[in-house]
Amino acid sequence: METLAVALLGFFAAGYFVLAGADIGTGMLAPYLGRSDRERRLVIASFAPFFLGNEVWLVATAGLLIGCFPELEGELLSGQFVVVVALLAGWILRDMGLWLRGRAGGRGWRIGCDTAITAGSWTVALSWGWLLAALFSGSLHEPATGPVAVITALAVAALFAVHGLGFAVLRLTGDPYARARLLAGRGTRPWQSLALTAALMAALPLLAGLGLPLTESAGSSVGVLVPPLLVVTPLLVAVQAWMWRTFRGRVTRPSYL
Repeated sequence: METLAVALLGFFAAGYFVLAGADIGTGMLAPYLGRSDRERRLVIASFAPFFLGNEVWLVATAGLLIGCFPELEGELLSGQFVVVVALLAGWILRDMGLWLRGRAGGRGWRIGCDTAITAGSWTVALSWGWLLAALFSGSLHEPATGPVAVITALAVAALFAVHGLGFAVLRLTGDPYARARLLAGRGTRPWQSLALTAALMAALPLLAGLGLPLTESAGSSVGVLVPPLLVVTPLLVAVQAWMWRTFRGRVTRPSYL
């Protein structure tokens, strides 16, 4: 059961990085892709149907970590408290910008929400890079510091942005698409670029997990939680596949956001 719990944890974490990494990366590039209010709405509309469903994978990862690996979760939360707070702050800021953008008609309000979306997306990406820098170095009980931590955080954030760029090329139209295509390069096929960055995004949490004492820290609740998760996981994958198939076309007009 411990092995199955570890496999599920890796699956959920990799799924989050691949799926949510696309909308986070697109949000990071929103000021470049969308130069006007209408274009920014188009950029947001490209990932708006997905971002809540993508965040479910993070909730599943956190729930499994807390339920099946409580000792490790406690060490990770206490040791990386500052990083986790920054990650949650960026997540909340970004989601507030997405939810509240269409709730008022003022131009200043929309600019503020657009800023929150971009700043929150960058904060989330950099925070993940900061956390992964600690896990890669085996520094579970304190945040990573020094040049290596900075370089790792920036490299992970850059990977988020490139992953989002590949997603934007597949979803956008008009001038935002042209800007995304110019930055991505016209010699590459969009699906090839997205597949490559997806593989790299999935590898990040899996490599970080190799240095964690997951099997040793498994709790007694593993036998209770893993069987239901094995039933629910295919349903989660099916719903996610249906969502991506339903909204697989390019966006041609802004949403209400």
